[in-house]
Amino acid sequence: MSRIEPLKALIAQDPANTRYRFMLAMEYRSAGDSASAIGALEELTAIDPNYVSAWFQAGQICEQDGDIERARHYYKAGVDCARRIGDAHALSEIQAALDLLG
Repeated sequence: MSRIEPLKALIAQDPANTRYRFMLAMEYRSAGDSASAIGALEELTAIDPNYVSAWFQAGQICEQDGDIERARHYYKAGVDCARRIGDAHALSEIQAALDLLG
């Protein structure tokens, strides 16, 4: 059973809730809807540019879809975000993904 519609309803009630937005993006990704997943992650980062996991997931989705330049863009934004918020673990993980792209 898809959780997409219930999550959309929760977001309609609480549009600033970044956790719901992240969960919605991951549901879209699980359903194979990369475009909607990226859209949800972009909405999330517009609300909270420091939501480092959103940048990483966007990069992974684009990389999986073969859009390497777009993946590189999201990974670079994730590296900047991780540095800005002081998250060394996220920085290491996202930098490694970026490095693998060459």
